[in-house]
Amino acid sequence: MKEPRPELMATDDERAESPDFDALTDPKELVSGDRTRDDFFDAVLGLDSPATVSEVADRAGHGVDAAREYLEWFERMGIITQVTESPATYERNQEYLHWRRVQKLREEYTTDELLSRLETERERDESYGETFDVDSPDAVSITEHASDTDRAVEDVWNDASAWKTTRRRIGLLERALTAGPENATEERTAV
Repeated sequence: MKEPRPELMATDDERAESPDFDALTDPKELVSGDRTRDDFFDAVLGLDSPATVSEVADRAGHGVDAAREYLEWFERMGIITQVTESPATYERNQEYLHWRRVQKLREEYTTDELLSRLETERERDESYGETFDVDSPDAVSITEHASDTDRAVEDVWNDASAWKTTRRRIGLLERALTAGPENATEERTAV
């Protein structure tokens, strides 16, 4: 191993003194606080409405100049979209998140596993349709169904929400089965 440059090495006097551990940076800050890109990534993924550069900087705990640079980069990557120019506001690109989830599904599961999960979700979807006697979770009248079935409104709302989640899963699983690396879609549809 190479020796550090002389100006970086402790002197004999410095070696004789005990280190001041209180003056050292807290390890928690080193692990979580210094990953600027990750801080901004977390901040933009948490956006549920358009936010200004300074709002994103505040969420990430970093400066406006850094926020501007990362936001421009995230926009080029497709993670966010710019909504207005003056002041510049940005919002999370939900399609990017869906695309990313589809890629994760393709990496984590085989085609047979994806098909099995899709079948399970379709059965769940059909069961919810029968339970509510409607074609879509958006058609559920929560208070009416709660009254008709003598169930709590909160329980019916939870079931309707779970049905919406099931529909989103079906969409993601279908996309994972039809999407693929470049040219793989053509090969799959040709077979």
